[in-house]
Amino acid sequence: MSNSNEDWKAKLTPEQYHVCREKGTERAFTGKYWDEKRSGLYRCTCCGADLFNSNTKYDSGSGWPSFYQPVSANCIKEIRDHSHGMLRTEVVCKDCDSHLGHVFPDGPDPTGLRYCINSLSLDFQPE
Repeated sequence: MSNSNEDWKAKLTPEQYHVCREKGTERAFTGKYWDEKRSGLYRCTCCGADLFNSNTKYDSGSGWPSFYQPVSANCIKEIRDHSHGMLRTEVVCKDCDSHLGHVFPDGPDPTGLRYCINSLSLDFQPE
């Protein structure tokens, strides 16, 4: 599949397109995976790349799925985000540039990181 906007619009729901391709954010506590407890693998909604394992997921209280590390350092890219009058670090899928969410330095051990990810950016594959 090419990466044209028309192709993405055909593949994704309007909500997924807004989050993944237009860098939108779903409302807290509304995504389908914020309270998911099963074991499994979280993949990119757009391209299917492996992103996060359930054993690194934790309840951050933020209302979004939160992880303390991705499955590998090579599956995501981090980009400085100056939008909304603040400095944040955006997280995107390295394979297709889908917007996933943001990473913050207030997570648990062992990394101290909180990858705050939109459910609409993820496809969960239970074990």
